[in-house]
Amino acid sequence: MPRAGLNPQVVVREAAVLADEVGYQKLTLAALANRLGVALPSLYKHIKGADALAQKLSALTTAELAEEMTTAAAGRSREDALRAVATAYRSYARRHPGRYPAAQRVPDPTDPAHVAASERAVGVVFAILRGYGIEGDSAVDGARMFRAAVHGFVALEAAGDFGLPREVDRSFEQMITALGVAFAAWPGRGDVD
Repeated sequence: MPRAGLNPQVVVREAAVLADEVGYQKLTLAALANRLGVALPSLYKHIKGADALAQKLSALTTAELAEEMTTAAAGRSREDALRAVATAYRSYARRHPGRYPAAQRVPDPTDPAHVAASERAVGVVFAILRGYGIEGDSAVDGARMFRAAVHGFVALEAAGDFGLPREVDRSFEQMITALGVAFAAWPGRGDVD
């Protein structure tokens, strides 16, 4: 018999907490069942398997990250918005080192909540880029550049791969400033200065 109060949402939320504690790569159904106090077969009443858990965890994490990015962008534009959103993104990844990697999964097109969360996160970046006069296909390029830079920085920082003798926070600030300069000089953008 399933544990009282256990449902798919509780399972996914507990998986997120466990991932932060042990790391995304060490999150297993067996460890999650143990944490929830149920036998592994009982867990399958709430989640179809490891891939389904990973997808649901990705949807949750993407929604959380999108919320933080949206909040950070509110009332801001251009470099102020760019800096606030990038900082919120980095802060989320630092606070949730185990669940953050789940947000990198491409949304399942059959999961409307996951697709909506992803669109919301990308929409924040598109709004920033519109402030620089970057729209259409160029905005896709700009959003990819933002993600590659910020995610790349966050991933390298989490892995401890910044060994040069310079303050990492300062390097992050320089990267955001450089992104702002690049977006302001974006090829083919309209004049919005």
